[in-house]
Amino acid sequence: MILLDALRSLIYLTWLTVTVVPWATAVVLLSIFMKPTPLYWVCVGWLRAAVWGARVICGVRHRVMGLEHLPTAADARAAVLLAPKHQSTWETFALPTLMSHPLCYVFKRELLFIPFFGWAIGRLDMIHIDRSKRAEAWAKVAQQGRRLMAQGNWVIMFPEGTRTRRGADTAYKAGAARLAVVTDTPIVPIAVTSGRCWPRRSFLLHPGVIDVSIGPPILPHGRDPETLTREVQTWIEAETRRLDADAYL
Repeated sequence: MILLDALRSLIYLTWLTVTVVPWATAVVLLSIFMKPTPLYWVCVGWLRAAVWGARVICGVRHRVMGLEHLPTAADARAAVLLAPKHQSTWETFALPTLMSHPLCYVFKRELLFIPFFGWAIGRLDMIHIDRSKRAEAWAKVAQQGRRLMAQGNWVIMFPEGTRTRRGADTAYKAGAARLAVVTDTPIVPIAVTSGRCWPRRSFLLHPGVIDVSIGPPILPHGRDPETLTREVQTWIEAETRRLDADAYL
């Protein structure tokens, strides 16, 4: 079984490599004359191909609960801040394909230097930061986050800060809650069980079902960032334990 998973994973990684090169090249060329929002949806096309490839090649399926908690595409200016659990690369690929609004990731600037993939995301209206300069990084997140959400885009920040091991207890960082408070934007907690099929720091994918559960928005009114972070963490961790109880035995 492990050998079969390894073979499937190798084919999948080849699929990602073969498809990202022409897609990213097209994005770079289109960025010369295409506006950011249409260009974003061109990129989402590749992400759909990546999620499709994981399902068809590796048997990684997913089911989604709680979409009713999000504004619809008709609510063009309704902004929220998404705060997902981060166990795998999978949710980085999948979440934009599930949402009705463009997502603006907050990510470390080193990703911009990845050939093709980084060049493409560098053409999008995202928030890339230098994590070695904390004060400057936060000022950039607050300034650009406010601007992007005013346009109806949704900012997405992983409150754990990095990918975490399935079943591990991790301290949550207050950056997402801090941005929600200063912009007075509802924060939406999202539980994801992707570590079940695609563990962190691994290129090996396993067949199975990934659950994505979108929680009700939490309003920042009357809450400080630390209190809001605790509420987000409490909901995500409780929901993750419900969905993936075996990981916590």
